[in-house]
Amino acid sequence: MAHPTYEWRPPERGWREQDLFDLPEDGNRYEIIDGSLHVTPPAGPEHHELADDIRMAIRLGAPTGWRVIREIGVRVPGGNLIPDLTVLRPGAPRERMWAEPVDIALVLEVESTGSRRHDRFTKPALYAEAGIAHYWRVERGDFGPVVYRYRLVKDVHYDLVGTIGPDDAVTVDEPWQMRLDPSSWPR
Repeated sequence: MAHPTYEWRPPERGWREQDLFDLPEDGNRYEIIDGSLHVTPPAGPEHHELADDIRMAIRLGAPTGWRVIREIGVRVPGGNLIPDLTVLRPGAPRERMWAEPVDIALVLEVESTGSRRHDRFTKPALYAEAGIAHYWRVERGDFGPVVYRYRLVKDVHYDLVGTIGPDDAVTVDEPWQMRLDPSSWPR
């Protein structure tokens, strides 16, 4: 059985948010970085399962009005990104497809083979430039997930404030006080 193809051409100018609406809903993640389109293939079930478990862990301790959303769009300078998880502050508009950085307290990326460089270098720089206070990156270690926690410094860059490994159930203070136990998340 032949698969339908989608023929598209890049715009004659740089890519913009409105161009994303014309792309196919094929499971790929389409993001814009400095006017260039970045396409990431769909993540595997293990990636989604880990992101879901982290989302539930964060949501369990969320104060009233805070929301933890999977794969919502985030506007950043020069583009649009889609983190694996976004924590929205109370009062953030519910109907928006693309969240504004002022409404975001934390973004989280679960690293995968196809996203490693962007999750470690490109995306944190853009999230910091946008003024998002906290960035977490989750890697699959040999013994389970490891969370690298970063805090925005001088509205310019992130500093590592700590890591949480599968043997390190700890209480963190960002964006609110909560207990995290990576040993309960899938490897």
